[in-house]
Amino acid sequence: MSTLLRDLIFDYTLRNVALGSIVLGIVSGAMGSFAVLRKQSLLGDSISHAALPGIALAFMLTGSKAPWILLLGAALAGWLGTYCILSIVRYTRLKEDAAQGIVLSVFFGLGMVLLTLIQRFPTSTKAGLDKFLFGQAATLMAEDVITMGIVGFAAISVMLIFWKEFKLLSFDREYLASLGFPARRLETVLTFLIVGAIVIGLQTVGVVLMSAMLVAPAAAARQWTDRLGWMVGLSGFFGLLAGLSGALISSSIARLPTGPTIVMVLTVITTTSLLFATKRGIVWAKARTWRNRRVFAAYSLLDEIYLLSRTHERFDHPHAVETLKPLSGYTLAGTKAALEALRMQGLVQSGSDERYALTAAGRDNAASRLQGGA
Repeated sequence: MSTLLRDLIFDYTLRNVALGSIVLGIVSGAMGSFAVLRKQSLLGDSISHAALPGIALAFMLTGSKAPWILLLGAALAGWLGTYCILSIVRYTRLKEDAAQGIVLSVFFGLGMVLLTLIQRFPTSTKAGLDKFLFGQAATLMAEDVITMGIVGFAAISVMLIFWKEFKLLSFDREYLASLGFPARRLETVLTFLIVGAIVIGLQTVGVVLMSAMLVAPAAAARQWTDRLGWMVGLSGFFGLLAGLSGALISSSIARLPTGPTIVMVLTVITTTSLLFATKRGIVWAKARTWRNRRVFAAYSLLDEIYLLSRTHERFDHPHAVETLKPLSGYTLAGTKAALEALRMQGLVQSGSDERYALTAAGRDNAASRLQGGA
């Protein structure tokens, strides 16, 4: 552990990979929250694939592989892809998912054609452009990380400045427009931020896996909270955790690529959240359902005991468990469990012979509920 920490601080390559992955995780997690809430998860996949021809054209026009040039080309192509999606939806009868699928396949196909043409160039600088397909985080340089940090910081800053507007846009676009805000322009700004989050991650995880960096942290965070602020924060934290963990794991195992490792860590985080998140986790939901059924069964049995007690002179007339079992509709063990739950709440009392009777609190509880239902 100490060796890994020392390498993280002093090893040039590992430090750049870790910092770049952390920046990517935070920014994509935060921006992905808005994409998930607005049901635009496929938008990230479309933009990331649309960015590929922009990278290729930027190199073909300039002959340079400078990070800011390639990122600019990716951003412009991503914007063009987004404009095509919006235009298809606006001027045709195709739905948004169909438009995104069309743009994704067309732009990605064009990017592959351009990359093939670049391979025929008689120059050595063409090497390494194909890393944008699946990512190659090990090639990150200090200037790459600085560029990612600047773009990421700008995206987060704009998000915080327009926080209230983006919040309304995500949950009630019509109400936002009724207040006089330019909803379409705000959508454009938010889309631009998502494009920025995507382009800074292309070198790390590539166009194929970039959509996972947007969707997975936000999907995991959504399971834990109903508040937007907490969701964005958790999503950014999950992205940070996956980026750092993926970088450290890939550096510890020979020939293990960083991008896919980050995505696999995100898969573990998302699966764990889907199962065990206290807000929407499947396991907790099952536990709540089981608990609610027990509570319902206990109070239903309390009502039956109350009705039965009205046939006796005394409301606290005791009854054997075997007598109450048919009233509960459960097994003998289930009936005993329901009676014990009621006894713990002081609604029934039991004697040494395991006979149960209503308490005054139990009588009032059942009477008020049955009279209210009537």
